[in-house]
Amino acid sequence: MNKQELIGEVADLSGLTKAEAGKAVEAVFGAISAALAKGDAVRLVGFGTFSVSKRKASVGRNPRTREPMPIKASSQPKFKPGKGLKDSVN
Repeated sequence: MNKQELIGEVADLSGLTKAEAGKAVEAVFGAISAALAKGDAVRLVGFGTFSVSKRKASVGRNPRTREPMPIKASSQPKFKPGKGLKDSVN
């Protein structure tokens, strides 16, 4: 399912127009992104938790030249599914 299909499904299930459903989906994605950018976690009971994981700086190797190269520290978004989501898949 891609984003447009998700918007169509939300519109069908909620009775909203596709334009309204598109705004709602965009608002949810924007709110989650904004919370993660601030370093907050987003917990949706029964669905899952979005959080930010910090990676330390390290030294890797260039696969072509085998030369050491620095890898910068970074923040990575993570998602841990909740029990309700796991149960609905199994």
